[in-house]
Amino acid sequence: MYNQRTASWSRRKFLATTALAGTGAFFGLQAEGLSAEPPPETRTLRILLDPGVCGNGAKFIAEEFLRGEGFTELQYVQGKGGRYDEDFLIAGKADLMSGFVGRHIMRVDGGNPIVILAGLHAGCYELFGTDQVLSIRDLKGKRVAVTQLTTGRHILLAIMAAQVGLDPRKDINWVTDPTEKSIQLFANRKIDAFMAYPLEPQELRARKIGHVVMNMMMDRPWSQYFCCMVAGNRQFVRKNPVATKKALRALFHGCDISAREPERAARVLVEKGFAKNYEYALDAMKEVGYSKWREYDPEDTLRFNALRMNEIGMIKSSPQKIIAQGTDWRFLRELKKELRT
Repeated sequence: MYNQRTASWSRRKFLATTALAGTGAFFGLQAEGLSAEPPPETRTLRILLDPGVCGNGAKFIAEEFLRGEGFTELQYVQGKGGRYDEDFLIAGKADLMSGFVGRHIMRVDGGNPIVILAGLHAGCYELFGTDQVLSIRDLKGKRVAVTQLTTGRHILLAIMAAQVGLDPRKDINWVTDPTEKSIQLFANRKIDAFMAYPLEPQELRARKIGHVVMNMMMDRPWSQYFCCMVAGNRQFVRKNPVATKKALRALFHGCDISAREPERAARVLVEKGFAKNYEYALDAMKEVGYSKWREYDPEDTLRFNALRMNEIGMIKSSPQKIIAQGTDWRFLRELKKELRT
């Protein structure tokens, strides 16, 4: 587990924090509203990091804003990766996380104590294929790598397959090898397609392996919805509404800066060890839709994905039930008014 505790501030960090009023004004923060808020109910905040890079750049950049919001003990927690990340949130070992919308839907459907709070960004996944795969329909009977079943890669591609009339349970031969092995198999043409997550698309393009069949940031309807959304531990959100709002505000500032300064987001990912290649990280940060938290409707994203997941038997709940039981948009509504650009 990777924990970063912030018990004391250096002079440099203190000066950065005292400058937050000006920074907040730059990003549209209404200083009056912030000063009128009570302090957070807890000074400790535990944020679960992603296995990859998409949300982590914004989370690390949000650190100075989180301090400015009153969190004096900040912990970045790294889970086991992939399908087990949400277990930390469910067990109360983390307070907030971001992750693929389909994973959150599955957890709500399973009755787990999480609540979806907002969309974080669009984009992330790209499907690469050999010359035998020119469209999603061409996946029928093919070997497709997704690292693990029920990960974001698998859920998204299953939805995409169903959208074009394929049965993802019967028509696709899923390959669940680790990423490095899957990329090598794809390079050797022993599998036909690979669902890639940053920084894998950057590597595949640099090595000229395969071609892009689907880019989630560019291709409709997927480009119209959030990829990753913020979720909280239900008990934490219920007991700490002020802290929850403050944490979301800081995360949105992190998204704004990542969108405006992708170089900064790429550098922090390299510094924190989540990316080895700066150029790959920079390309990824430029491509991820960090500004979309303001524009897209998170409820539409849930409705769209939950309906299709229900149709292919991945969940039992209706979209209406997922939204009614697993969401809380009050903080997002307030922050969209405050953080106008």
